[in-house]
Amino acid sequence: MEEAAQIMEIETFIPMVLQDPDAATGKSRLKRVILIGDHHQLPPVVKNLAFQKYSRLDQSLFARFVRLGAPLVQLDMQGRARAAMADLYRWRYTKLGDLPSVGTQPRFSLANAGFAHPFQLVDVLDPHGVGESAPLPHYIQNLAEAEFVVATYMYMRLQGIAASRISIITTYNGQKDLITDVATQRCGHSHLYGLPAKIATTDKFQGQQNDYILLSLVRTKSVGHVRDVRRLVVSVSRARLGLYVFCRRPLFEHCVELRPTFEQLLRTGDKLRLVPTERAPTTRAAADVHADGETLEVDGLQQMGELVAAMAEYAEREREQIYAEQYGDDGADGGGGGGGGGGGGGGGEMPEAPPPDDEAEAPPVDDDE
Repeated sequence: MEEAAQIMEIETFIPMVLQDPDAATGKSRLKRVILIGDHHQLPPVVKNLAFQKYSRLDQSLFARFVRLGAPLVQLDMQGRARAAMADLYRWRYTKLGDLPSVGTQPRFSLANAGFAHPFQLVDVLDPHGVGESAPLPHYIQNLAEAEFVVATYMYMRLQGIAASRISIITTYNGQKDLITDVATQRCGHSHLYGLPAKIATTDKFQGQQNDYILLSLVRTKSVGHVRDVRRLVVSVSRARLGLYVFCRRPLFEHCVELRPTFEQLLRTGDKLRLVPTERAPTTRAAADVHADGETLEVDGLQQMGELVAAMAEYAEREREQIYAEQYGDDGADGGGGGGGGGGGGGGGEMPEAPPPDDEAEAPPVDDDE
């Protein structure tokens, strides 16, 4: 039974009692049950706080067995993420090491195209001074973070990183809906961007992963429920190659429960460092920050927006030039010459589809811990 640490005790018994009995004896054919899960990640969701707090309904049977000291086998090797990124949550596990593939596979040794570092914390200062807001009770949003996250996603797409390799997660449903709205408006109908593989909350994304994760922590007034270290572990362990955390630094860096992770995130500063001259796929080593051009330290949301706008304009000009070379001047000048040159010249109309991404759409095979 997989993800056994995330289901309630009573739910653990459902697949056991639903087994078809033996036709000859009428007795259950069930001989052995193996529970697979991680009690360091999120427990079952129980919305009624009284039941959750006083009846312990949020304790899974898996977690109960661990607490009672039942015999268990603990996996002590991971093959999902870069070794440096695994350090963000390694402190929560006993002697968690890395599989040999982490040190030998090229995807783990190469840098993320367009980024100076494989993972970073980005301090988001709202230019309007609003920060978090709650249009409905417990429906918390942060527009500045949502805009910054989507702008970073657009930057990654312009660098040639496939949309299927990027996911956006956040700790609140309100922020998830806001990011979805912003992404749909900015990217949904654009041939340059498209939508990311998934936009979800941390709780819903547990058990999943992707190459690149953009994480929005939303809060600016109080730490909120990410203070639960299990939720933090899930949030920072979803990425294989790149993790970029958007939050308000002064609020989170002083939280005692989160300090082991945030101390590592802050080693590379709190401003997003980019390599705009680079394009995927890159041959730069992950440890080589300054290769292939100088890095750009993004000052804030406005500068990020200006950078993306300039890159998008250049990408459009480049696309028009490619089509002009392939289909002739009539196809390239379709906007000013009455719909793409008609049928009289040597070139046809400019096709609707953009050039393919430089990187394959399918994410690499995952070697989970």
